[in-house]
Amino acid sequence: MPGANTRALEKARELPVDGVIMDLEDAVAPDAKCAARRNVVDALAAGGYGRRELVVRVNGHDTPWFEDDLAATAGSPAHAVLLPKISAPDQVARAAATLRAHGAPDSLDLWIMAETAAGILAMDDIAVADPAIRVVVMGTADLAKELRLEADAARTGLLPALSHCVLAARAHGLDILDGVFVDLADPAAFRKSCEQGKALGFDGKTLVHPAQIDAANAVFGVSAEAVERAREIVAAWEAAAAEGRGIVVLNGRMLEQLHADAARRTLALAAAIEQG
Repeated sequence: MPGANTRALEKARELPVDGVIMDLEDAVAPDAKCAARRNVVDALAAGGYGRRELVVRVNGHDTPWFEDDLAATAGSPAHAVLLPKISAPDQVARAAATLRAHGAPDSLDLWIMAETAAGILAMDDIAVADPAIRVVVMGTADLAKELRLEADAARTGLLPALSHCVLAARAHGLDILDGVFVDLADPAAFRKSCEQGKALGFDGKTLVHPAQIDAANAVFGVSAEAVERAREIVAAWEAAAAEGRGIVVLNGRMLEQLHADAARRTLALAAAIEQG
């Protein structure tokens, strides 16, 4: 949600989403940066966002607004700060130090944008630059621009970078969100982008418009069929474990501990979604 758009910040309180990114960076014109910062701080203070995770995307480390954005967010009820244009671990360290110098609580998480060629190549080191890092967010639009890629619904040129970042996130226990899809006139292509992202291993997708929410929730959520399969797997595995067996066959498919673990995660995710 653009920080300069107070109506959007208000509407976000009612949207069926897991989190809200209040943007001070790309979605805000230079002459509106300070006003947007005030809007975001006021919206956070007012509350009313329920269980949604509240994230502030600050301006980049090389901009005149960077430190003021961090200072304002440090004292707010935000759950996380999203750092854009990260290309090296020291940029994360600087942001973390600035936040703490301004009194940020230990509970304030760091999210990092993966949207530069240098950042992609250094993602394994960036992912462990600070213990507060929890989430990687793909900045596919900026990355495609830097890589000089033509518009491509299949995202062919981005696939190596997308997979590399998923690997880095998983190696360090982080969640990772796929980048935005900006063609609002093509909902079918948007759904395919969500399906591709899920197939690549992403945990969810960042959105630019409320019209995209239902499709994203459908793809990255848990269907009733998936819940039923997960329950069957867990029940079969627990029955086998009670008999001292490390392998079980269910509907012709051999199951091991890893399948039971994945099924339990599916059930936990479904329960979290049901709680709203």
